[in-house]
Amino acid sequence: MAFGRLFDRYARAVYNHAFRLTGSWTLAEDVTQSTFLVAWRKRGEAAVLVDGLALPWLLVVATNTTRTEWRSARRWLAALRRLPPGRGVEADPADDIVARLDDERQMADVLAVVRRLPRAEREAVALCLWSGVPYGEAAAVLGINEGALRSRVSRGRARLARMVVDRTKQEDER
Repeated sequence: MAFGRLFDRYARAVYNHAFRLTGSWTLAEDVTQSTFLVAWRKRGEAAVLVDGLALPWLLVVATNTTRTEWRSARRWLAALRRLPPGRGVEADPADDIVARLDDERQMADVLAVVRRLPRAEREAVALCLWSGVPYGEAAAVLGINEGALRSRVSRGRARLARMVVDRTKQEDER
């Protein structure tokens, strides 16, 4: 019963966070499911709650789950490349339709820039700017002080602004 309330309360926030990290609705669903599976498995253990809230911890679990998904995808693609020609997996036509969705394309563009941030800044931006986790809660769940977190967010925001300006200039030159 309590776990159901936890899911009902935070599933949308975790899902939105996962989409912002992956740029894919489908992968965001998988990450959300995996995140709550981890929460279910650790229900007897003490999760890192901040002011009695589980959301910051769940968002960090989602971030780690996303990293695991990307590593698995890279290994899978590497294995496919080792197959002899003509023996690969046929592409699913549904993937072509999903790829055309405007929101995924836009998110991919954003992620291309965000992924160039150092990991610490990327995590701070994802938690505080994208998912709206208060600085104190995000700092607690990341195990750093609030000043350090604010610094990461500020540096990340400034770096993103410079990268967007540089990218725009490059596109204009083409």
